[in-house]
Amino acid sequence: MSGETELEHLKNQLSVARSEIKNLRQQIKNLQHTFSKEHQYALKLLNEYSCKDSGRTAEIDSKNLSDTVNVITCDDVLFKPIGVIRTVFNEKRAVPRQAILASTVASRIELSPAIFNNPEHSLDGLENFSHIWIIYYFHRHPNHTKAKVAPPRLGGQRVGVFSTRSPHRPCPIGLSLVQLDRIESSKVYFYGTDMVDGTPVLDIKPYIPQYDIPVKQVEIEFNNSREAPDGEETCMLTSVPSTSQLAPMATNVSIPSWVLQTSNLSVEFCPLASTQMRELGITQASIVDVLKGDPRSVYLRSKYGSQAYTFGLGDLTITCRFDDKKATVTVLQIRNDIHSETGPNSS
Repeated sequence: MSGETELEHLKNQLSVARSEIKNLRQQIKNLQHTFSKEHQYALKLLNEYSCKDSGRTAEIDSKNLSDTVNVITCDDVLFKPIGVIRTVFNEKRAVPRQAILASTVASRIELSPAIFNNPEHSLDGLENFSHIWIIYYFHRHPNHTKAKVAPPRLGGQRVGVFSTRSPHRPCPIGLSLVQLDRIESSKVYFYGTDMVDGTPVLDIKPYIPQYDIPVKQVEIEFNNSREAPDGEETCMLTSVPSTSQLAPMATNVSIPSWVLQTSNLSVEFCPLASTQMRELGITQASIVDVLKGDPRSVYLRSKYGSQAYTFGLGDLTITCRFDDKKATVTVLQIRNDIHSETGPNSS
């Protein structure tokens, strides 16, 4: 390497380091703000629990709270998670906004043995489906919410929170449609990740197009005037009139135009990043999946523009630079700071 080339390389490394330090300072500031909010909320819960219906005050019993399953108390409904999701995203930064935007990123659900004595029994038959719905809790988001939010695709314009998929909700529950990979014992492996590592899972449901895709139905009847099949029907066959069938017809499904305004950036790798990728034995697919949808918030995109952007992907730390005018993002550096073999596909 010539002296000039080495000097340019060092300048680039220095620029990346400065940008990372600036990003770290901003992250620390955001974490301090989040911690303050969470701390205040925790103190409020620990001091007293106000029951609106009876007007009385009850001390929180942390043991009873952790063991509660489907208990309704006043205006609150408490659920115990059935397990956790293990992903390559240790922090919220750069987590894809929808699972379909990271269809090659593998993750897994680990069911808790506290729910069933044999949790693997609850998954029997799920392997026959190609896709599943995962319902989970946004445990890393602040507890304060607003009636209006600014979706990234609207560029700062605010709309009602219930017309968006924003995680900042009064009841912070997430819903993702993912592709089932395999089931091993009480672990469910899937592709399509838009959750942070450690996310509590509330429920798993199979994706059934006949139920989940909007269709018009003509004269629906079932035996004994029951509801549509829910998986608990018997195998008994009875005579059903020909008019008692689902009749899929054209139906109008409408969505706002801003939902269709997707980001599809061109992802490039500089020579250094390409070399590091070969040395680490990793592929581009997961990195491209995360970056092509532009994971930056509206605030970062408008204020910092083309400054270096750093995020974590499992054991990797990736630094890139966006060029909004050319609709490209260039990966500058890929580091492996933790030399271990952990990840969503590990046992």
